[in-house]
Amino acid sequence: MYELALDAARRGPCLEIGSYCGRSAAYLGMGCREAGGVLFSVDHHRGSEEQQPGQEYFDPDLLDPVTGRIDTFPLFCRTIRELGLEDTVIPIIARSEVVARFWSTPLSLIFIDGGHTFGTVFTDYNAWVSHLVPGGYLILHDIFPDPAQGGQAPYCIYNMALASGLFIEYPLIRTLGVLKRAPAGTLTDESKRRWSRLQT
Repeated sequence: MYELALDAARRGPCLEIGSYCGRSAAYLGMGCREAGGVLFSVDHHRGSEEQQPGQEYFDPDLLDPVTGRIDTFPLFCRTIRELGLEDTVIPIIARSEVVARFWSTPLSLIFIDGGHTFGTVFTDYNAWVSHLVPGGYLILHDIFPDPAQGGQAPYCIYNMALASGLFIEYPLIRTLGVLKRAPAGTLTDESKRRWSRLQT
C-alpha cells in the first residue's frame, strides 16, 4: 500500500475508509508523506460489526469503560503520533457516507476497509467512487475469490466496480484488490468484453 500511496499522492490527496487502530493509515500515510501529499482517514472509531462485544474480533482493550462502547481513536492517534504522521494523516471521525455527502475534493486513491457486510461496503463504494480521478486507485480489502477463505461482500463490490468498465484490474496483493480508474476516453478490457458479448 505504501507504493500505491506514493504513486497516487503525487496527483492529489488519498482517502481511506476504516482506519481501526491505524495500521493501514501508517502504510498509506508514509507513502503520502514521501510524495508530499495527505491521507484523509475516515472512521467513526466505534468498530465494525465483527468487532463488537460477543463477536469474533472483539478486543476488550478497546472498550471505553465510561461509555461501554468500542473506541479505537486513542490507539489510532498513538500510532500516527509515534510514526510522526500527524501532519500527513488527517482523521475524520464520522460515518463515511455522511462525510461523502459534503465532499468536493477529487481523490487519487480510495481504500475501502470499513464494515464487511454487503450494505456497508456498497454504501462506501457508492458514496465515494465518483470522487476518484482518472488514473486513481480504488483498493478494497478482504477480497476472497474462494468463499471458503472469507466473506464475499467486498469481492462482490470489487466485481461490480470491474463490471462497470471504468477500471483496469491489477493482480491481487494477498487480499487487497487493486483497480485503477481508466483514463478518460479509454476502452478497458472489461468494456470490450461486454460489447463483444452483445455482438454475438
